[in-house]
Amino acid sequence: MAITNEYLKGVLADVEKRNANEPEFIQAVTEVLETLQPVAEARPDLVEAGVFDRIVEPERQIIFRVPWVDDNGKVQVNRGFRVQFNSAIGPYKGGLRLHPSVYIGIIKFLGFEQIFKNSLTTLPMGGGKGGSDFDPKGKSDGEVMRFCQSFMTELSKHIGADTDVPAGDIGTGAREIGFMFGQYKRLRNEFTGVLTGKGLTYGGSLARTQATGYGLCYFTDEMLKANGKSFNGATVAISGSGNVAIYATEKATELGAKVVTVSDSNGYIYDPDGIDLDVVKQIKEVERGRIKEYVERTSHANATYTEGCKGVWTVKCDIALPCATQNEIDGESAKALAANGCYCVSEGANMPSTPDAIEVYFANNMLYGPAKAANAGGVATSGLEMSQNSERLSWTFEEVDGKLKGIMQNIFASCDSAAKEFGMEGNYMAGANIAGFLKVAEAMKAQGVC
Repeated sequence: MAITNEYLKGVLADVEKRNANEPEFIQAVTEVLETLQPVAEARPDLVEAGVFDRIVEPERQIIFRVPWVDDNGKVQVNRGFRVQFNSAIGPYKGGLRLHPSVYIGIIKFLGFEQIFKNSLTTLPMGGGKGGSDFDPKGKSDGEVMRFCQSFMTELSKHIGADTDVPAGDIGTGAREIGFMFGQYKRLRNEFTGVLTGKGLTYGGSLARTQATGYGLCYFTDEMLKANGKSFNGATVAISGSGNVAIYATEKATELGAKVVTVSDSNGYIYDPDGIDLDVVKQIKEVERGRIKEYVERTSHANATYTEGCKGVWTVKCDIALPCATQNEIDGESAKALAANGCYCVSEGANMPSTPDAIEVYFANNMLYGPAKAANAGGVATSGLEMSQNSERLSWTFEEVDGKLKGIMQNIFASCDSAAKEFGMEGNYMAGANIAGFLKVAEAMKAQGVC
């Protein structure tokens, strides 16, 4: 889909000029603006108020030095980021990514996507994102702690329970959140819900670990049912082996599917007998090991490991759930999925499909659940954690899971309704962008030019 609206062409041209070396951010903005063309034409008041121009520019971008000392006594220096993108409907909310690939363009793309994702949950949360080019892999607990403490020493000046509430992301799990929370508490001398994804002993929420993966399956289940299909009896290919992939595997299996793949950054497992999830959990959650160890440790004799990640999408499946990283499915991989009979792609990772891949999905009439809707379960449950912290209460797993399921069902209904209203029935990408945008846009218009 190309942008034909002259006003939105100008908005995108300004974005490309200001952010010329940030392809991920430009890709995310382009996808959203393409689908918002009917909104720009139907709502000249939003054009007049400059909402489109303002929503693509972050309210604040913070870049800072993160010095820390390794186990050999050598000083290391990383770069930290926090992009506070939009606070029209609530405090900034979004994760902290720790990975060598992190730079300002990736953080901006993630923060931009977060605006719409958080809006779709109906909870009062704005959009933000942060992180660092620090790589926790191969680091000792002491090194990770010293980095996290240094990172939070600067970040603490810019966040707060009613200002900006970060969470986990790639490379930032319970260990890292704990170290960061402890440092924030020490610096500010206050115990508040300034981070989500916390441990259960100090304000965390039950079901938060499972939330993104479970939520992905709840959304996908609604999309399948609306189109006369089901997880029951389906073969599912999943990429990744972190929280999202593990708990998507768990929930998809519970819903009657057979999950046959998982992967990490080195390669992928194909297990035609169905993934042995207990083995994956032991390797990845307990030992922080590599997925290739699965073949030696499972009782499933037919399991194989293949070096390289791209081949995971050549495995025959009915449903594909990419849960690894951005742009992991390109046009070639999407064609392989279509050729093998895949009829549904739903995104657990952030922007895992390239524009070429998305074109292939639509050309082959595949159901497509975009990340900002399909993987919103994580931030939705973070919002529920914020609510529990504010109330000084802890809800049961069943209460949180029930609320999560209801939120994901409502997100699908909003996407479906918005797509139909603007003449794009079945295009859940357009529906997600439009539904998420309109709530934020109305708030921005009401608050004046700011």
